[in-house]
Amino acid sequence: MTPPPPPPPGPDPGADPDPCPCPGSLVVLFGATAGALGRDLGSDETDLILLVWQVVEPRSRQVGTLHKSLVRAEVAALSTQCREASGLSADSLARAEPLDKVLQQFSQLVNGDVALLGGGPYVLCTDGQQLLRQVLHPEASRKNLVLPDTFFSFYDLRREFHMQHPSTCPARDLTVATMAQDLGLETDATEDDFGVWEVKTMVAVILHLLKESSSQLFSKPEVIKQKYETGPCSKADVVDSETVVRARGLPWQSSDQDVARFFKGLNVARGGVALCLNAQGRRNGEALIRFVDSEQRDLALQRHKHHMGVRYIEVYKATGEEFVKIAGGTSLEVARFLSREDQVILRLRGLPFSAGPMDVLGFLGPECPVTGGAEGLLFVRHPDGRPTGDAFALFACEELAQAALRRHKGMLGKRYIEIFRSTAAEVQQVLNRYASGPLLPTLTAPLLPIPFPLAPGTGRDCVRLRGLPYTATIEDILSFLGEAAADIRPHGVHMVLNQQGRPSGDAFIQMTSAERALTAAQRCHKKVMKERYVEVVPCSTEEMSRVLMGGTLGRSGMSPPPCKLPCLSPPTYATFQATPTLIPTETAALYPSSALLPAARVPAAPTPVAYYPGPATQLYLNYTAYYPSPPVSPTTVGYLTTPTAALASAPTSVLSQPGALVRMQGVPYTAGMKDLLSVFQAYQLPADDYTSLMPVGDPPRTVLQAPKEWVCL
Repeated sequence: MTPPPPPPPGPDPGADPDPCPCPGSLVVLFGATAGALGRDLGSDETDLILLVWQVVEPRSRQVGTLHKSLVRAEVAALSTQCREASGLSADSLARAEPLDKVLQQFSQLVNGDVALLGGGPYVLCTDGQQLLRQVLHPEASRKNLVLPDTFFSFYDLRREFHMQHPSTCPARDLTVATMAQDLGLETDATEDDFGVWEVKTMVAVILHLLKESSSQLFSKPEVIKQKYETGPCSKADVVDSETVVRARGLPWQSSDQDVARFFKGLNVARGGVALCLNAQGRRNGEALIRFVDSEQRDLALQRHKHHMGVRYIEVYKATGEEFVKIAGGTSLEVARFLSREDQVILRLRGLPFSAGPMDVLGFLGPECPVTGGAEGLLFVRHPDGRPTGDAFALFACEELAQAALRRHKGMLGKRYIEIFRSTAAEVQQVLNRYASGPLLPTLTAPLLPIPFPLAPGTGRDCVRLRGLPYTATIEDILSFLGEAAADIRPHGVHMVLNQQGRPSGDAFIQMTSAERALTAAQRCHKKVMKERYVEVVPCSTEEMSRVLMGGTLGRSGMSPPPCKLPCLSPPTYATFQATPTLIPTETAALYPSSALLPAARVPAAPTPVAYYPGPATQLYLNYTAYYPSPPVSPTTVGYLTTPTAALASAPTSVLSQPGALVRMQGVPYTAGMKDLLSVFQAYQLPADDYTSLMPVGDPPRTVLQAPKEWVCL
């Protein structure tokens, strides 16, 4: 122990003491780690190795004994900077006490000094915020140590000095030496005991500031939050981009509390942890974290590649818009669900579609009651009201949540249920994913105009059939729909092929009205077709048309058309000519002007319209994207008129008929006339009329306009 220095001269006993706003004693604290020092203290995640402190009684201007204590580090290797500055060695640290013992000694010695000086409750005072926020709190969290309440508030001497002397450099650029120099204080330059000179100089600076008698001095301490506060975020909230970071590499099972613990010592804003989800609704190992101010964000960036368990976490800057996009919500139902304070949120996944609140409560059991009973459950549903199998539950405390987590993979009916910790931001994300988006995710319009018309419709006047047998035909679908087949629009059956040209198991049906579509879905949903149950779901014409434009459809959403990929996109397209056409109102914004068929099925003179460019560019196109349905679905086949020059080569017997030329691509070289006729067996093609089949050369790559009437839908 270093002997205490002589007390500075106190005030005149006969004079009134100077008013001091500080409510109690100050404990001037200095610390060092085995790694970086100064502004980078704590950025390398090394252990604390030194604490030096001294008590100052502001009212009497007296100081206590100066104490210095070494701390045993788990990794005793010292950096070159620390070894040169401190003069310590690994052997001296190996003989020191561990951190928990040093903290106990610290509390005992401080309480004794404060009582000796006649002071009241004490508050820590440090040079900057790194010692407590970046070193002591994170290390205590890693070692599962509980810090006393006195370590959750402190005065930053740099800020206090800057408030009194704002003309100097910014607070973050101040040091103990510069503060003493600005005040004209003489310091002991011969002091070589590491940490002692810093504490003595800080004490001298504090005593000098106390003489200035400012009401703002030591009046508002810095506060370190003891607990992360959950809460909702609204889409209307404005979040400062200087307060948000992105953390990557998180364990998939980590919760918002785990993320907040990784940033222990820094003040995360209420509801400021938003775990990111992938396209399947599962966590992708990333999170957006919002802090209370920019200084906390800057300290968080210094934790880049710090560890959470055995994983290192990358920390980068992010924007407020990204945070609101992930964590913001607009649903009143979600806002009510999240309005309860201090609740633990769990996510249940894989619930039977028929499960209701009482089924879930019975599954959890009486040993882990949900807060509010059925009102503490939030079921996730599709926009049309169909359940997704996901739900969220609120629990009053961590013990009840732990009891519910022990039901992970328990059976409810014939299904096992997965239970995970969740967050308010995850609730918002999952609900936003289903509530605000359409049934089918939207895609941008293709580079080429749509080559087929879709009957106009309003509202959700279509149904989607999902899970069809790959051998299903139009007749099978009509038989499956039964009485509802009478409400199908003419040519309103659309089979969907995958990118390989094979049946995808999906089909879209255009009904005469939204009411008929809903009735058909209710009657036929999960009926069996060839030993497979088929899901029947209402959807809109817009959603259907976007799929038929080439987006591949899966349970997790749609992917872009193959022709949108760089390797499949043609380098350039010829300029399309504008042609007046009849386009449905609700799809006019989706499709550019193109050569769509007129509504009336009467012979019409061909009108010159745009057609596909020459073979040099067609080699790059994947036509499955533009012809996604098999030939039995007539409205999915494109009919474009040819230029006038191409009509001159067509036989008169063909052009005089009330029909059109159809160009077939991908015909096998061995195909004969009968093979071609078998393709058109449902198109009222006269059996002996071979003149209506005409070979088309490469230069004219177009077809005529008016089609024949179709036999089947």
